[in-house]
Amino acid sequence: MATSIARFSRRGVASNLIRRYFAAEAAVAVKTEAPKPQLTVSPSPDRVKWDYRGQRQIIPLGQWLPKVAVDAYVAPNVVLAGQVTVWDGSSVWNGAVLRGDLNKITLGFCSNVQERCVVHAAWSSPTGLPAETLIDRYVTVGAYSLLRSCTIEPECIIGQHSILMEGSLVETRSILEAGSVVPPGRRIPSGELWGGNPARFIRTLTNEETLEIPKLAVAINHLSGDYFSEFLPYSTVYLEVEKFKKSLGISV
Repeated sequence: MATSIARFSRRGVASNLIRRYFAAEAAVAVKTEAPKPQLTVSPSPDRVKWDYRGQRQIIPLGQWLPKVAVDAYVAPNVVLAGQVTVWDGSSVWNGAVLRGDLNKITLGFCSNVQERCVVHAAWSSPTGLPAETLIDRYVTVGAYSLLRSCTIEPECIIGQHSILMEGSLVETRSILEAGSVVPPGRRIPSGELWGGNPARFIRTLTNEETLEIPKLAVAINHLSGDYFSEFLPYSTVYLEVEKFKKSLGISV
């Protein structure tokens, strides 16, 4: 019995010595190992530098290229894709998307599509009406509205958060209240105020109210001119810089 206990104790001591020996060898090997060289990648000087942080404002699709008039204002973060035409004096405000990948989208003279609106067009309309989206002259489309394959005749106001579905028609000198939903194929007669979900007739507009509709579009057009001037080759930002320098007593 004592012999067997002595034999097991000698084996345990030997195994501990072997483990310590190999651990010491490994530590020495790690200390003496040569440091790995750091690899640095230097870009080629003739490489084109692309900025992927921004977004493309004009997106051509196949043979279709969005057309923007010279004096039309399109905000920097607007997306125009495919068969989109923005006529003179009109304005498309921040965050709006006009996606003409399936059919035509036309924004008429002195009309405006405000912030975060989405305008789209379907291949075809189940009602048999034109599937393209037409926004005629002196039309104001409120922020966060959704327009799809609809027709808006001249001098109309579309309230904020409104939805116009396929084949809907808003006739001239009409007003749609905020948050209204126009079902497919619904017609809003001329000179009337509609609202609700689904949109229903509320009352007939007065002559004074119809005269104010184009005035609103013209006022927004004048406001867009102030924004448009900041994106010219020589903007008016330098005036603010000179004013700031003068306030600090720095010679201009």
